[in-house]
Amino acid sequence: MSDSEYKVTDTQGRFAVAVREGRKVSDVSWTPGRILLSNRRLILAGNDGKRTIPLSDLRGLGGRHDANQSVARVSNYVSFDLGDQVLLVTTAEHEEFERDVYRALLDQRTVMAKHPAIEGGVVQDSEWEQARMKIDDNGLNAALEGGAFVKFDLDDISGLDAAKRTVNGEKKPVIEVSHTDDEGTSIETHVAGQSNRMRFVEAWLRKGEERSSTNVDLSSRDREVLMALYSGVSPFEIPSFLGMDVDDVEETFERLIDIEVVEEVRVRREVALNSRGRNIASEAMNEQ
Repeated sequence: MSDSEYKVTDTQGRFAVAVREGRKVSDVSWTPGRILLSNRRLILAGNDGKRTIPLSDLRGLGGRHDANQSVARVSNYVSFDLGDQVLLVTTAEHEEFERDVYRALLDQRTVMAKHPAIEGGVVQDSEWEQARMKIDDNGLNAALEGGAFVKFDLDDISGLDAAKRTVNGEKKPVIEVSHTDDEGTSIETHVAGQSNRMRFVEAWLRKGEERSSTNVDLSSRDREVLMALYSGVSPFEIPSFLGMDVDDVEETFERLIDIEVVEEVRVRREVALNSRGRNIASEAMNEQ
């Protein structure tokens, strides 16, 4: 490995070829072995030998390729799209490995950022700046050249739009990220860069948008509690405000926490709406 190359993870797992020379493989079988990932390449080593895949060859990540029961029975794997070939890799710690893959692709890479592009619904006159990215357990961070630090917490991303925009006189892929800051203010940050890099930035941030989806099965009681919280009613006042039994409210809080619509602030069951909860409550109020 060169001086600028460093190891991201070294683990055990299984891997398989799902697409070969542009054609789906019908008899996909898993090979156990060592999985070594750096910021430059992926190395798969099994009894049949070693294969090295430069990350620069990667076209995309994700998607299911369940060619047979052997693959379909594996609940989680990362699919590496190399164009005419797709490789599947599964490890015991899937989420950790998937996050490491994005770290290998995006950590310390630079993009252009406009932050905030919109704040509280008002368009800002922010300039485009260089920004250096870093993946963390909760999302993506960007350190801007001017000193600002932007946190894209996956739980706080409520929307994502991708388009071509003019950035400093040049057409580039731009991702418009709707999220909230630490004070709960709605913000839109724009990120631009090379096509291949932005492809993976978008894929990682899409996981946050999926978490914020309002497609959740809620009972009428759930909706009442969400709308009350959205209107500013204190969690402690919910029982009297809605005329509900305290135990019933506690059970509702438990369910909303379980489906990641609210987050527990302290043990006394004070809760606060997160981005997903705000979206659902807003839709529920519009339906009234």
